[in-house]
Amino acid sequence: MTIIQLEYLLAVANCGSFSLAAQHCFVTQPSLSMQIKALEEELGVVLLDRSKKPVIPTEAGEVVLERTRETLRCYNNIREAVAELKGETAGKLRLGVIPTIAPYLLHKFIPVFVRDYPRVEMEVSEMVTHDIVDALRRDRIDAALVASGTCGEGIVEHELFSDRFYAYVSPANPLYERQNIRIEEIDLRELVLLSPGNCMRDQIIELCQAKREVPSHYSFESGSLDTLMRIVDCTHCLTIIPEMAVEYIPEEHRNQLKTLAKGATSRKIAVAVRRTYVKSSIIRALTQTILDNARR
Repeated sequence: MTIIQLEYLLAVANCGSFSLAAQHCFVTQPSLSMQIKALEEELGVVLLDRSKKPVIPTEAGEVVLERTRETLRCYNNIREAVAELKGETAGKLRLGVIPTIAPYLLHKFIPVFVRDYPRVEMEVSEMVTHDIVDALRRDRIDAALVASGTCGEGIVEHELFSDRFYAYVSPANPLYERQNIRIEEIDLRELVLLSPGNCMRDQIIELCQAKREVPSHYSFESGSLDTLMRIVDCTHCLTIIPEMAVEYIPEEHRNQLKTLAKGATSRKIAVAVRRTYVKSSIIRALTQTILDNARR
């Protein structure tokens, strides 16, 4: 049994395909298949059900994969652990970011982080919360930028700062003349929301104390706040946006921004990691860099 065999097995389980796993691992498919077959022969069990599309683990495969993730996590963290003992910040950081944070925050801290920590190799992926939680638990990413309180058990969230909500209102909407809007004044039929899967959608629905199926005029799968604002501009609707998006609204549209009454109209931005995460020096560096640069 080798580390390479375990890496190939995990790649097939994650990709659901031998060909995609081979591409991911930068090897030929026959080489990858041969290594997994050798692992199965050594263990005396079939680990992958090749008759399924996508390929799925067998019962034995699930047991082996659970141990494989633990083993590879420890193996891949050896360099980070030694670097931390030496007082260095080095290693690989795979970071997931939800779509309502990525466009407004990444460019503020990544250049600084890359400059200050040149020995950290960073990979960044934009993902919805459900996929982030799954990726954290399956060890596909190391950490994530999320809205606090959305990840569930087994995930630790380190809160960074609050991000206030604002209403973005069409000039054709009756609430346009208001500077401060109460949540109960919003007509849910005129509220456009992000598509299902975006945690901010769920937060807004909860904030409005509405049903999950909001009777909105429009529904979008893009997950883009910018798209929602453009729709508001050409209709009589309104939407809810986070404070971090405000500075990117053109000056001629700033009068469409309205504050929301009451105190609980915000979200907390957090760094999320697994409870068993060990790359503590990298996470500390990431957290401090975000705090130092997020509000610039």
